Amino acid sequence: MNEPRRTAGLRGPRPWATNSEAAGWIAPGVRESALEFHRSMPGYAVTPLVEVPALAGSLGVGSLWVKDESNRFGLPAFKVLGASWAVNRALGPARTFAELAALVADRRITLVTATDGNHGRALAYLARLLGLRSRIYIPAGLPAEPVQAIRDEGADVVSTDLSYDDAVRAAAASVHADDVLIQDTAWPGYEDVPRSIVAGYSTLFAELDEQHPAGIGLVVVPAGVGSLLQSAIEHYRTPGRRTSILAAEPVTAACVTESLAAGHPVTVDTSAPTIMAGLNCGTVSTIAWPAIRNGLDAAVAVTDAETRAAQVLLHSHHVRTGPCGAATLAALQATDLRPSTAVVLVNTER
Repeated sequence: MNEPRRTAGLRGPRPWATNSEAAGWIAPGVRESALEFHRSMPGYAVTPLVEVPALAGSLGVGSLWVKDESNRFGLPAFKVLGASWAVNRALGPARTFAELAALVADRRITLVTATDGNHGRALAYLARLLGLRSRIYIPAGLPAEPVQAIRDEGADVVSTDLSYDDAVRAAAASVHADDVLIQDTAWPGYEDVPRSIVAGYSTLFAELDEQHPAGIGLVVVPAGVGSLLQSAIEHYRTPGRRTSILAAEPVTAACVTESLAAGHPVTVDTSAPTIMAGLNCGTVSTIAWPAIRNGLDAAVAVTDAETRAAQVLLHSHHVRTGPCGAATLAALQATDLRPSTAVVLVNTER
């Protein structure tokens, strides 16, 4: 395989990277669809796609839309899509959520993960719905509010003084007997569950297809370890699609941008604090990397100040978003990507 042509460097305070050949890459394999399973879950509803015409005009794009994941199954983020499908694949599989609940009834199972917030809460929520236990490992620096939200779902919370990557290792090392690890990043030897999580996220993009059937020119996705980004790339890198993909992440945790620029996975130091706690990840998921390497058009890192300003701007247009979701607008503002067609920002949380 030829090495993709890359451009990379610094623009002001930020690293950035592009791959000029990404649009021509076709994702291999057959993708799973989790949509029907999600539709069977209590409280399922399609999340809104909100047009923000005033911002489209100021940014010089054809139209601007926000796929708003600030309320998914009553939770403040999209993470439950991946966690629920992965739990189903690990403990079932079942065709419906009711069938899965019947399969696990009276089984002594503990769902285990490490989290920087929303994934852990989603897993604890699922454990409660299914009558299972959960144990959630928390890295250093996570604010008290998301930690309490995880406890409120009935989880056993294990607070650590570790980085996110080290908390993941601690959670994996703790698994024994009736524990089941549902981690949203992959490493050699642990790939099946993360693949299911990525497949679960596909529901978000399947909904987008129905909500905006005319086609989308650019989708901006918060990066993290790359699982949601992988789902986006695999969805849009299929024959006949012409959607570009931009990844957004903090300057203090730009593992996707640095890896895309280098052409190989790069681990970055994430000890510096950021308001984008859900994106404070230092290592790209191993299963996400091939899709990112070949199919991601561009990645850019943004500062906390830029993200905070973007969040205020979105709030002024009645879009509820947290810092990770607002990072998408900050990333768009930081680039010269201005398609004359539709741009969608994926607002991952509130």
